[in-house]
Amino acid sequence: MCGIFGYFDRSRVTAEEPLLAAMGRMLWHRGPDDLGLHCAEGVAIGNRRLSIIDVAGGHQPFISDDGRIAVVQNGEIFNHVELAAELSGGPYACRTHSDTEVLLRLYESEGLDFISRLNGMFAFAIYDAGIDSLFLVRDRIGVKPLYIHDDGNRMYFASEIKSLLAAGVPRRMDHEALHHFLTFNYVPPPRTMFDGIRHLEPGHYLRIDRSGVEDVRWWSLADQRVESRPESEWMVMFNETLDDAVRLRLRSDVPFGAFLSGGVDSTSVVGRMSRHLDEPVNTYAIGFHEARFDESPYAEQAARLFGTRHVAQKVDSNMLDLWPLAIWHCDQPHGDVSFLPTYRVSQLAAREVKVVLTGDGGDELFAGYEKYKKFFASDADGMPGAEFRSAYHGNLTLFGENEKRCLYGTSLRAALHGVDSHAVTAPLFDECAHMDRINQALYLDMQLLLAGNNLVKPDRMGMAVSLEARTPFLDYRMMELAFRIPGGLKLKDGETKYIYKKAVAPLIGEDLAYRRKQMFTVPVGEWFRDRLSGFVDDILLGERTSDRALFDRDVVAGMIAEHRFGQKDRTRELRALIAVELWARLFMDSEVAGLREVPSLDFAALGVASDSRVGGG
Repeated sequence: MCGIFGYFDRSRVTAEEPLLAAMGRMLWHRGPDDLGLHCAEGVAIGNRRLSIIDVAGGHQPFISDDGRIAVVQNGEIFNHVELAAELSGGPYACRTHSDTEVLLRLYESEGLDFISRLNGMFAFAIYDAGIDSLFLVRDRIGVKPLYIHDDGNRMYFASEIKSLLAAGVPRRMDHEALHHFLTFNYVPPPRTMFDGIRHLEPGHYLRIDRSGVEDVRWWSLADQRVESRPESEWMVMFNETLDDAVRLRLRSDVPFGAFLSGGVDSTSVVGRMSRHLDEPVNTYAIGFHEARFDESPYAEQAARLFGTRHVAQKVDSNMLDLWPLAIWHCDQPHGDVSFLPTYRVSQLAAREVKVVLTGDGGDELFAGYEKYKKFFASDADGMPGAEFRSAYHGNLTLFGENEKRCLYGTSLRAALHGVDSHAVTAPLFDECAHMDRINQALYLDMQLLLAGNNLVKPDRMGMAVSLEARTPFLDYRMMELAFRIPGGLKLKDGETKYIYKKAVAPLIGEDLAYRRKQMFTVPVGEWFRDRLSGFVDDILLGERTSDRALFDRDVVAGMIAEHRFGQKDRTRELRALIAVELWARLFMDSEVAGLREVPSLDFAALGVASDSRVGGG
């Protein structure tokens, strides 16, 4: 696990050393163990390393014997042992046990075609001086981030946006991204909240040379086709695939463990881990003092079942003082406050381990959310195609198109005339048109919700404390299997994760397999009405926010009043608007309140003095 960064200058202009130092410094938390750089004429690739595999021999970049090829990686290649074995005895045999060296040797042997053989979570850069080209490659579903900025002459890349800003990339708000954020509660890739900064899309690679950029999609989940099999066959295939995905993710040269909430996803992962390990699994959970939000008893039940070494901590559910810190690490606004307890459990685990396995992805693959049950309780299968698309888009929507027009200030309303978030979902519906309706819904959430929000959460909150999160459900074999399973076996007779729960019940027990899903979140909506009412007013109605003129103050005040007096639950809308303002203060105003403990924070790169005033909420 690492952070990568660098640039490719088409005019062969070499960047100043302080620029690269600033880019690397902003990624310190992703890789506090080591720093490596490779520079050529007008090109540099760098790496901040969190040492997980081959601690002693895994320094990056890896460079070919002739000095022609250099590689840096963020992530892990879980099948690197098997790939290295295939190379042994030949001219490209590996000399270390590092998975990054495997990337170098495979590229030397096969060119870029090797990427389809990788099983892992990764974003890596390969510079090949022989053809004077830089390749940027991202994993299939976007577990590992990679951002780019191209000014037409120089292409910058980095694992986090703040590293690009440290290189001098302009910090301007992308208003269209804001429009889509208000639709989805996160900025849907490939846009970011910064004008001119984009995600490299999951399952894509870029080839950058002196003449331009080629963008290639090398994997698509939409290539899967539903198959007809007996339930018993699907259950065997599910269990075998999950078991091997977990086995591969236990490869580590440093201590590891797992997040354990007691939900079906994390419990299934821990159950599989316990079958592969001779010693107890290290498991970590946080609970809340407020019993109605506390699922830690379920985690304890699962820990007893598998004899784990369980570490749990009760915390105050009011952790909104962490909100600016979470947004800082995410680089973008997120209206999802479950980022905050995820940060807390990451802190807890990072005291003892460097790696955790998580259950992320299970809900999106196998219809685990209650929203699927509610939506498909209507006759969604019988809707005409256009009606279904419109209805499911609405199911994803926080603010509708007309609501946004009313919400905007005068200038923003004019600037966004004609912009419509249906343009985000329409091409995805086209890609999955061959699927049944349930799998179409899941496909959209895999491409949007998972990539735009739910994978950001474990990566950024884990990396904030230098903790690597591994996701067995997002093994590409599990993703491909899931989209060969008919949607009617994922959501059946009102049961979410039907075939999945049936498959894992013998392992984890009926109680844990079928217990009601509980969201990992905190009750901010209640607090907005009482103890945090002043915070809401200050953030959303204060002079600084009004001066920004993004939103009509009277409309926002009306929403607050509706919520406060119980006329309408506006929790999600208020969270989203607060997240936008906190983000703007951090990244547009360079306000660093509450961030002084961040080791990588570079005040000079932010353009503020170290004694800059810290703004209040």
